[in-house]
Amino acid sequence: MDAVQRGSTKHGAVLDDRLRHEAKLEARQVDLGGEGARPGGAPPGMTADEVDARSNLGRYIPKASLPGDRDDLIAGASEMNAPDEVLDALEALPEQVVFETVNQVWAALGGRNEDPARRP
Repeated sequence: MDAVQRGSTKHGAVLDDRLRHEAKLEARQVDLGGEGARPGGAPPGMTADEVDARSNLGRYIPKASLPGDRDDLIAGASEMNAPDEVLDALEALPEQVVFETVNQVWAALGGRNEDPARRP
């Protein structure tokens, strides 16, 4: 019984190694929080709330809808069961303009994207 207790671990060797590796990665990310770090990890030119809002929009725009115009984006978002606020926003896009990326859609809706000139 004593040998069994000594040989048993809570996770097992493979999982223990993976958890140690993940902890090291997390520690490295925390260490990067010095000069040039932005609140919430937001890129230069955007707030964390703007990043979240753009991500929420992008969650409902399937890759198959890009490139696409307003109608393509609305159709794709509808298939993804997008909430009314997302569909309403897409309805506000100009007609017959083809969008290549979610960033372009976000900008057309008045959102700010990253400012490459302000990258550290």
